Amino acid sequence: MRPSFNLFPSGAGTINWREPRIFMRFILGLLLLGTLVALYFLFFPPGGSLEDLERRYAEARATQERNGRNIERVRSLAAKVQTSRQEGEKFLDTYFLDRRSTASTIIDSLQKLSKESGIRPKDHSFLAEPVEGAPDLAILTINGAYEGTYADLVQFLDKIDRSPRFLIIDNLTASPVQNQNTLNVSVRFHVFVKETQS
Repeated sequence: MRPSFNLFPSGAGTINWREPRIFMRFILGLLLLGTLVALYFLFFPPGGSLEDLERRYAEARATQERNGRNIERVRSLAAKVQTSRQEGEKFLDTYFLDRRSTASTIIDSLQKLSKESGIRPKDHSFLAEPVEGAPDLAILTINGAYEGTYADLVQFLDKIDRSPRFLIIDNLTASPVQNQNTLNVSVRFHVFVKETQS
């Protein structure tokens, strides 16, 4: 006859823990439950398997290294932007004149250069226009008329090219004067100027 595994052998609904069979069944049930829990944690560990942990560690390390490189790149770009800003301000301070003093300074420079080269200045006109997208900058257009020989003109242009002023020659026309060895020269210059804050 097969043994009975009924927890309630008397049918009364109460467990008699003093009975050895019931107590042993309870202990074996606990051991079986413990074994099943241990097997579950063995095959499905809460943090993942060793391979999963190693893979996640490698991914985290690669992400950290990538983020470190990105931070270094951003720092390098920030340093380059700062250097560019400083060099740009230095360039503006060196080559761009203040708008209030530009006309007299440029006229003095052009007259000095024309005197050194032997070409004679006649007259100059000015027109200032704002630079689009740069509210603190303007472009000053200077139209100048000169008279001199071809050699004087070449010397004048050479001196303008070597001038510390940032003069841009936009247009130059030269026509000979009849029965003379001279040229009538018309030159259009551009000069960038800074608008001063009042």
